Amino acid sequence: MKRRILALGIAALAFTLAHAQEKSTLHLSGTTNGVSTGKVYLHKFIDKYYTVIDSASIQKGTFSFSTKAVLPEVYGISLGTKDSPYMLFLDNNQVTIKLDSVDQYRNTQVNGSAQHALFVQYKQQEDVKIDQFIKQHPSSIVSVYALYRDFSYRLTPAEIQANIKLLAPALQKTNYVQVLNNLIKTWDKVAVGKQAPEFSAKTPEGTTVSLSNRLGKGYLLIDFWASWCPGCRKENPGIVKVYNKYKDKGFDILGVSLDRTKDKWIKAIADDHLDWTQVSELKFWQSDAVTKYGIRVIPSNVLVDSKGTIVARNLFGEDLDKLLYQLLSK
Repeated sequence: MKRRILALGIAALAFTLAHAQEKSTLHLSGTTNGVSTGKVYLHKFIDKYYTVIDSASIQKGTFSFSTKAVLPEVYGISLGTKDSPYMLFLDNNQVTIKLDSVDQYRNTQVNGSAQHALFVQYKQQEDVKIDQFIKQHPSSIVSVYALYRDFSYRLTPAEIQANIKLLAPALQKTNYVQVLNNLIKTWDKVAVGKQAPEFSAKTPEGTTVSLSNRLGKGYLLIDFWASWCPGCRKENPGIVKVYNKYKDKGFDILGVSLDRTKDKWIKAIADDHLDWTQVSELKFWQSDAVTKYGIRVIPSNVLVDSKGTIVARNLFGEDLDKLLYQLLSK
């Protein structure tokens, strides 16, 4: 299996670094299973967001793009502008797609893109060690994407920097690495022992709440979550349990939601019995607090003391309970 993946990687990286991320004509065509008319939309992936950059008409169930695009790069394809696109790793090769609209494009097939084939292989592996993967594929857009998206929140700033150095020089100039470098700077500002950055957002009722107004009464957990996040909803009962246990002993929570829809946010608060102050800018990942705290995955949290000094990050369940017991028993 390892030999097969390595061989695929060598084929995938046959292009030279001189051709990395240049703008060229995209050769992309395909069929739409069960859809004979309408449009197919091409999206550019930009730091957790997709932006529509082109569309193609469906004629008798077929479509084609010849867009000028940066290659190799991460794109998405969909049948609607508001759909969650099917992720594509595109290169300079001729690419054909069988776009299946059923079940969020899950059965879509992509042929021709060596980069996409490598991405599929990467997602099928278990217990990937990112440094080893990058060493095998130092020039692949898949390597820098995986580091940026799947590993950045698991690694220390020093580990991120070490992995960046393993990437080919051309990839070190990408937006993905720029995001990682900015993230390292942010995490230094919100490390344990540092002062928690100030932020403000509105409650469901429209009242503006600032972090500074919530300090001074004991320990405060800044809890980043969202109604659309399965992991957050799974974690919420444990947070509720800890809150009820310590709320009268000097502990409180400030929920910061990454929701975009107010109604879904309010319903989740009620359904999960989150009986503490909740705020949101309803800006998804573009929230001010998300940027200031370098949040790359949710659920995430930051525990601060009465003066706003960061005591711990990302403690859940028994780990959070144990620390609060120690802190509040003094």
